[in-house]
Amino acid sequence: MTSGKTFDYSNLFAKGLPSAIASGDMPQPKYNFILGHTNAETIPVEGLIEATAAAMRKDGPGLSINLHNGGLLGYLPLREFLVHKLSNYRGVDVTADEILITSGSQTAAMLINTALLEPGDTVVAENWSYVGMLGDLRMRGVNVVGVPVDEDGMRLDALADTLSELEDEGVRPKYIYTIPTVQNPTGAIMPIERRQEMLQLSEEYGVPILEDDCYADLVYEGESVNAIRSMDDSDRVIHMGSFSKNLAPGMRLGYVVASWQILGQLLPLKGDIGTSNFGQMVTAEFFNNHYEEHVEILRTALRRKRDTMTAAISEHFGPMVKPNHPRGGIYLWVTFPEDVDTRKALAAAREMGIGYNPGSDWAVYPADDERNGNNCIRFCYALPTEEEIWEGIELLARVFQRELGFPKER
Repeated sequence: MTSGKTFDYSNLFAKGLPSAIASGDMPQPKYNFILGHTNAETIPVEGLIEATAAAMRKDGPGLSINLHNGGLLGYLPLREFLVHKLSNYRGVDVTADEILITSGSQTAAMLINTALLEPGDTVVAENWSYVGMLGDLRMRGVNVVGVPVDEDGMRLDALADTLSELEDEGVRPKYIYTIPTVQNPTGAIMPIERRQEMLQLSEEYGVPILEDDCYADLVYEGESVNAIRSMDDSDRVIHMGSFSKNLAPGMRLGYVVASWQILGQLLPLKGDIGTSNFGQMVTAEFFNNHYEEHVEILRTALRRKRDTMTAAISEHFGPMVKPNHPRGGIYLWVTFPEDVDTRKALAAAREMGIGYNPGSDWAVYPADDERNGNNCIRFCYALPTEEEIWEGIELLARVFQRELGFPKER
């Protein structure tokens, strides 16, 4: 019999762990403009029910074993769908054996980082970038060097200067991390000329590119641009994608496109004996039959919500607040006057049921007053209804007036 005294693990945890989460219960705010949620109204529930039934009738008994119909790389029909999708919509010609299915693109990024990075290594990224990637790099003790972005994404003149300066210091980055199509958080879409120039710089300095393409299906205005990987004939681009944004985050499915030299090194690190076959079966069945029609419905809904949020911000915050106008995606990057610190209203907004992310969450240099984005907000407009967008932004403007004195009462 034990003493009943609760065992204390505090001295047993590994050093360098991130801060512990206080609770597993994470209630969502009523007006939810945070994280990477997608549009609830366009989740194809009935289509997924039908796809589940069809997939189980076709291949359900295969769930009795691990790694059914595809082995370590993932469910073969899903990888074959990606071969078709990448060729037809992203200009990337690969075989199914060059695709690894993962439990979301965040897992893909962590596998790549585990394979390539050690403490003290250097990675180059856009000055504003995906918070999940930045957090993982910092936890690993990696030096992240930010490159400025503009309305066309990463500035390639600044990238050239950065790589040259690092070379002069005797530093060769492990990779250039970029989100070239609907950049997170700014929504920029990099033109083809910049993609080609990035490849040239990659070759000149011997630094590979990690291309995060998880928003590419969500371009709803103008033409999309082929992936950087499509222009690569020397295997210097590792390509990542996701089913979280074009289908559902709850599916937890992503993928890596790379040569076997890379995939063969990632597989021993995966540690989960294969990503859930059930989710892969359902997704493959649904997308092999409904991909184009579903993505078009999703794009239409997202465009409408972007316009709703832009109008609501203009109405309630006034002309001194500048939202961007992305051609796709699920985020609005909004710039306030320089003296407005959006972090200072966070707690009060949360008490009113409003969740938002201040710009510093996405900054490579969050402690640098000139580059921390404290006067910016990244709003995710995909999850709330249009009515909730109007209500939430109006309420947030009142919170800002009370807490920050901005905008002025009219």
